Amino acid sequence: MHRLVIEVDGQLLQLLEYEAKAHYLSLEGECLRRLQGAEAHSCYLQALLAELRADDEQRRASDRGELA
Repeated sequence: MHRLVIEVDGQLLQLLEYEAKAHYLSLEGECLRRLQGAEAHSCYLQALLAELRADDEQRRASDRGELA
């Protein structure tokens, strides 16, 4: 299993914690629920997902020797 560590601002963390409680989920469960599209995507999570995808693509390109 891969582990992901992210930094979020305090306001977003409070929002995620509030929504997790409202849906009877853990903080991790709420993040997964949002990423899986169960709710309209938050602009914060969309930006995070785009950044993660770009980092992953850059890592793959580096592994293939495409970057100098």
